[in-house]
Amino acid sequence: MTSTNNTKVIAIITMCFIFAMISFVTNMGAPFGNIWGFTYPFAKAWGNLMNFAAYLFMGIPAGKMLIKYGYKKTALIALAVGLIGLALQYLSSIAGDATYVFAYQEIPVALNLIIYLLGAFVCGFCVCMLNTVVNPMLNLLGGGGNKGNQLIQVGGTLNSLTATLTPSLTGILVGTVTAETSMSNVAPLLFIGMAVFAISFVIISRVTIPEPTLGKEQPQYEHSPLAFRHTLLGVIAIFFYVGIEIGIPMHLQFYVTDLGFEGSAAIGGVIAGIYWILMMVGRATSSVISGKVSTSLQMIVVSSVAIALLLIAIFMPESNTVVYDGHDIPVKAFFIAACGLCTSIMWGGIFNLSVEGLGKYTEAASGIFMTMVVGGGIMPLIQQSIASSTGNITSYWLVIAMLAYILFYATVGCKNVNKDINVD
Repeated sequence: MTSTNNTKVIAIITMCFIFAMISFVTNMGAPFGNIWGFTYPFAKAWGNLMNFAAYLFMGIPAGKMLIKYGYKKTALIALAVGLIGLALQYLSSIAGDATYVFAYQEIPVALNLIIYLLGAFVCGFCVCMLNTVVNPMLNLLGGGGNKGNQLIQVGGTLNSLTATLTPSLTGILVGTVTAETSMSNVAPLLFIGMAVFAISFVIISRVTIPEPTLGKEQPQYEHSPLAFRHTLLGVIAIFFYVGIEIGIPMHLQFYVTDLGFEGSAAIGGVIAGIYWILMMVGRATSSVISGKVSTSLQMIVVSSVAIALLLIAIFMPESNTVVYDGHDIPVKAFFIAACGLCTSIMWGGIFNLSVEGLGKYTEAASGIFMTMVVGGGIMPLIQQSIASSTGNITSYWLVIAMLAYILFYATVGCKNVNKDINVD
């Protein structure tokens, strides 16, 4: 194997490792929301919102960092920021619980909630930068097209593996959410995250990563990446997709936890974990077939199946149950969890279709995509508002509407109709 091939393999492994870390941090929002939601019912989705709100502010700057500083330095900065964010979340478990700042909905809000939300916001900056690094680099290392999507799905498989661990470990550490449950119960998870960030910083600082834009004269952009119709529609698709990916397991965990039996939070975490396991299975499968099966065909199939699964879950009577760990669990919860197979390939698929044929506009487009990841905070918050009024299951109509748009994009919207624009 030549030194060039060695460098490429190391770069791929490094990018996949970073991909895995992104979900470990991101998926703390829902299970931690259960903890804060006991004291602050309105704040269940706030941590998740703060995490994704950071994308709105950091998406485009992250794309510019990629061009100016390169992939490696941007990743290192992101890891340092992530370490600070996790430390702030841990600080919320040991400080500020007796210091009340203001009241919201007639409930006194303590300083520790604000510290936690600040930590979630800082972590959002971290994962935004990491996402900006990982996706274009894997697509580039794979040579774009179906092969580029194949590498993104490989990284996504590891991403789903760590996504499975976060809600499951939180459920084990917490068990049942009570008035005594606090962030101190999940401190071991935060320590693990901080250790992983620190170790990753050392590893990445020592490996060589290809820098296709570093040291080169910055390209002249005659147009915005949004001048490409398939990119513009893809940006909207990304906004909805992240809302789908986060909203499905988040409200699934809320739904099971709200059943209220002993250990419901733990079982809710396990069932949400099934969703992430199935995402891992789906991404692993896609990584095998993506060299031969087109991205658009895969997207059409999974978006259609996801709509069907959620329709079954919505209309299935809650009296249809299975016994799990001595408790009756509505079967519809498992149909919702099965959507993980479908959402598994959507992130990589949308990104792959959206940047196809962009050439010099790819890095700039990546920054715009990261900005739209804010949908992962906004859409679940809207879903939570619907759930508060009509119930967690009814709120999945919003998810079905977003999936319908993904189906449209995979069928029609992904076609590049602006091939007259020079991308060299």
